[in-house]
Amino acid sequence: MVSELNALLINCTLKPSPAESSTHVLGEQVLVALAQHGVAGDRIRAVDHRILPGVRTDEGKGDEWPELRERVLAADIVVFATPTWMGQHSSVAQRVLERLDAEISETDDQGRPTLFDKVAVAVVVGNEDGAHHISAILFQALNDAGFTVPAQASVYWNGEAMHGTDYKDLTSVPEKVTQATQTAVANAVHLARMLKDEGYSA
Repeated sequence: MVSELNALLINCTLKPSPAESSTHVLGEQVLVALAQHGVAGDRIRAVDHRILPGVRTDEGKGDEWPELRERVLAADIVVFATPTWMGQHSSVAQRVLERLDAEISETDDQGRPTLFDKVAVAVVVGNEDGAHHISAILFQALNDAGFTVPAQASVYWNGEAMHGTDYKDLTSVPEKVTQATQTAVANAVHLARMLKDEGYSA
């Protein structure tokens, strides 16, 4: 049985729309690769929304997270993308992770955590080192929340230290980034189909 899959890109750039963003560029390239496997794509630029601080599914008046959360719950694959600032993931990414923390205590109609059977891919971009460190943080947090992490599921690009070139300014996609994208996407789709057809038991 071949299941239809949906992917959601959560772009945690610090730049509101319509500003250009290297995180957007690399994240969209992952969505394009997913589309080649028949996976439909959706996207959220988190900084464009009022996501209140907290670790509950709804933090009250003015909180836009509950609507965004529904899109997370509708996705089979979540592509979590962040820039690198001062060697760390962005503050926007941390806010989203904190809101996803609420899912640890939320369950579905089978009594399982709500994010079981969902797959996570990490996308990290920046001009300094830090991609492995950030991927480790993202994967641990996302796995705690209930996501399953495929083999080699991080896609990243780091430019030279003290250099001013952004990923969005490159004239072509580096071969290693293309290879990493293809591997991460193929493994994510394979795992997501398995989990959708026969998920974890309660």
